[in-house]
Amino acid sequence: MSKKTLNKANLTALGSERLADLLLEVSTGSADIKRRLRLELSHHVGPTELARDVRKRLVSLRKSTSFVGWRKRKSLIKDLNTQVDMITEKIAPEAPTEAFDLLWQFIELAPSVYERVDDSRGDVGDVFRAAVLRFEDIGPRAVLDPTALASRVWDALRDNGYGEFDGIIGLLAPTLGEEGLQALKRLVEAYGEMSAEESPDDHEALLFLRDLRSDSGDYASDQKDRLIKICLQEIAEAQGDTAAYIAQYSERDLERPDIAAEVAQLLLSQGQANDALKTLTGADLAGRALGQEDWDAAYTTCLIALDRVDEAQTHRWERFNQSLNPDLLREYLKVLPDFDDIEAEDKAKAKALDFEDLHLALIFFLDWPDLPCAARLIETRSEELDGDLYLILTPAAEALRERYPLAAALLWRAIIDYSLNEGRSTRYGHAADHLMDCASVDDEIGDYGAFAPHLSYLADLHSRHERKTSFWRRVPSKAAVG
Repeated sequence: MSKKTLNKANLTALGSERLADLLLEVSTGSADIKRRLRLELSHHVGPTELARDVRKRLVSLRKSTSFVGWRKRKSLIKDLNTQVDMITEKIAPEAPTEAFDLLWQFIELAPSVYERVDDSRGDVGDVFRAAVLRFEDIGPRAVLDPTALASRVWDALRDNGYGEFDGIIGLLAPTLGEEGLQALKRLVEAYGEMSAEESPDDHEALLFLRDLRSDSGDYASDQKDRLIKICLQEIAEAQGDTAAYIAQYSERDLERPDIAAEVAQLLLSQGQANDALKTLTGADLAGRALGQEDWDAAYTTCLIALDRVDEAQTHRWERFNQSLNPDLLREYLKVLPDFDDIEAEDKAKAKALDFEDLHLALIFFLDWPDLPCAARLIETRSEELDGDLYLILTPAAEALRERYPLAAALLWRAIIDYSLNEGRSTRYGHAADHLMDCASVDDEIGDYGAFAPHLSYLADLHSRHERKTSFWRRVPSKAAVG
């Protein structure tokens, strides 16, 4: 390896004095580099000195009010990550209690930072979400009073306007211990007993939102109830108290299939299959209910736990015929004896080929997977294809193009026809690409059968949409003339 390569060995060979000169030189005019060098010097003195500098920087970041544009985003993110690294990697090993307090102050920065930066990409939020997870490592090593920590956690959750402290109870459960969790539980329950008038506002942002709503009283009450429920459930989960966790759900909550399924699984883990089944049968399954798949899984698990395998199998088959859920079919086939499973699988595929929702059937065959049946489905029911569903059709075409190029071409044609018929100019670029995809597989299609060959399709497309010049400009000239 060349001695001029920038690596640790070659740079070390320059000697400490020369490296120091170079660092001073490159730090000139760079606040970021100077700040990092000072932090490293402080760490060399000791964790207390480094903690003092980090605290100063956190105060500076909190006081800053200038908007951070896209040019300075990377610098801000780098600065935030540097502070986290100093706290968790350099201070925490020697002074965990000090590091815990600094990390808490860092998370408290989140609202002020979010308010002065556009975080639509989520990368600033990623820094804070990653940082809060470090409490799980640092907390058990810090010397903290459980009751005081419980109050600190509760104050943070009451003012958790940006969700920066989400999940903090579970992360700090080992640090809080039973004493701290019980203290926190008492604070939450006391808050629940307070009237709305007695309850101080959680966050200025909530005040503003409430003023915009005519039902501000109901909104405030709902927010309060939600906070209480979440906190008590997280405490119950940390304590391993399944009954207390479930008790936070109202009868109305339990009518939701997703919640009923969650509760049923918890009851099953406690060996309470009958209670679990009762919970599930009380859910409202009307329409396309949220959590139907989870409900199905919990329901069949309950039936099997109660040694009602035949009923579980009947439910799986009936629900598969309604939803084409491949997981239900897989579980159904596992129970069947040899050869019976093959017959049942063939029957299921025949059902899918005639299923009312062509696109759901296509998804099933791709997931199973059974590409021959997927191709057959497309070729026999191509007139039902909805070109607007490109998120389904495009990956399906890619999966089929090598072995079943005709089916792939029909999917691309559906997307092209929809884009042009509906004048979706924003999709013309993709449509032009798909037209070239059709051309690329033309030689591989030996027989188009009842469908127009590529050149005939291209000529017809040009005839019907000749005036859509913004589309044809995207298509190579040789293909555009047919």
